[in-house]
Amino acid sequence: MMGHPGPTILVSAILGAVLLLLAACGEEQQASVPPAPHEVTDEAIGHYCGMALVEHPGPKGQVILQSRDEAVWFSSARDAIAFTRLPEESKDIAAIYVTDMAKVKNWDHPERGAWVDARRAWYVIGSTRKGGMGGDEAVPFGEEQAARQFAEAHGGEVVAFDAVPESYVLGGSDHSSH
Repeated sequence: MMGHPGPTILVSAILGAVLLLLAACGEEQQASVPPAPHEVTDEAIGHYCGMALVEHPGPKGQVILQSRDEAVWFSSARDAIAFTRLPEESKDIAAIYVTDMAKVKNWDHPERGAWVDARRAWYVIGSTRKGGMGGDEAVPFGEEQAARQFAEAHGGEVVAFDAVPESYVLGGSDHSSH
């Protein structure tokens, strides 16, 4: 009976393949750990507005690209989201961070270290609070409950990163259809 491998050999082969796949997944996860967020300095200039971030109130955003050491800065979280949606912008994104407004005591001058992964944040869109350039803002929060409390106080709707309407971040003023 040399033609068929025994059950022990088959189980060993399957187990070996599973272990190889698990090891590969573990390596992939380690390689995809996002870089840490940068901190806003006096030299941080908004990608779209060309002005110093420290001159603008409200949440900020940063995109860290694989192709450069410095963060791409945004004077609003809304602009950081827009960057990810515009076809002409770089797509080698290693990480996206926005200010977690639940960790901030001063809307006009958000404290250092209050960053949250933009893709995991909750956003209040359509609130009465204005962003960096005085425009509509997608106000980010690390926890959904904090976003809901903000929306109760300042109006607006709570949405996840992928549910922020493209029309909201790229322009237009009618956001009642979401």
